Amino acid sequence: MSSINIQSILQRHSTQLAATLNLEPDSARIEVQCLLQAALQVNRAYLLSHPEQSLSDEQATVFCALYERRLNGEPIAYLLGEREFYGLTFKVNPATLIPRPETELLVELALQRIPQQGAFDVLDLGTGSGAIALSIAHVRPDATVVAVDASQDALEVARENARRLNVSNVNFLHSDWFSALGGKCFDLIVANPPYIPAGDKHPEQGDLRFEPRGALVSGTDGLHDIRRICAQAKAHLKPGGWLLLEHGYDQAEQVRALLREANFAGLISAHDLAGLERVSGGNN
Repeated sequence: MSSINIQSILQRHSTQLAATLNLEPDSARIEVQCLLQAALQVNRAYLLSHPEQSLSDEQATVFCALYERRLNGEPIAYLLGEREFYGLTFKVNPATLIPRPETELLVELALQRIPQQGAFDVLDLGTGSGAIALSIAHVRPDATVVAVDASQDALEVARENARRLNVSNVNFLHSDWFSALGGKCFDLIVANPPYIPAGDKHPEQGDLRFEPRGALVSGTDGLHDIRRICAQAKAHLKPGGWLLLEHGYDQAEQVRALLREANFAGLISAHDLAGLERVSGGNN
């Protein structure tokens, strides 16, 4: 490997990765670039400007190890240990879900309901890496965000992300949904809970095979946790406060029904960039 230069690696390994994982050629090339950047500890501009550079034996060993893991399907975000979300870079590991672009819609809808200045209390349920909570807190520094998760390992990742991003207006709490919150109430509650049905095959495919199953699967119909959240949220919302929930591409009608059943008003469902109803909510 050490006698092979950057350009050759990009060409050969991108083709193999695309074929093995059924990726688009451009996506495969970007992934190989990312793995090379990690192995060489350089940025993308360096790779592009030094195509003839050969890898040292040590660099080649690191790259090969990362590349083999990716060939076996391990998510690129876990291999690199980070993922970009809402313009920020978050540390991720197998204790947390990988933040996805469609979840940025939930952040956008939340920010529309949070004043740019002044006190405002936000609750993020099932925070994982902290991507939603920290993105909101970063853009709305006057808001106070409480981020809860039932996983201590996930909370450790979220706390580290808060330190790395220098975001200080988020408080992290170990809690199974609302269980540790007592009587505290909020102006806004957001959640990206598990919503995949137990019998669905998707968690056995692609990146999902490596992500925490408890953060993906929710009962036989995928709505067990959303049902719990809808039933309990009003007790933790101030008058006029909003609940916003991310859900599956085909669950909007069912989620609105659950919100209606829990006596939420002003029900909405919002479409993601693919035109799918991805977030639903209502106010107290």
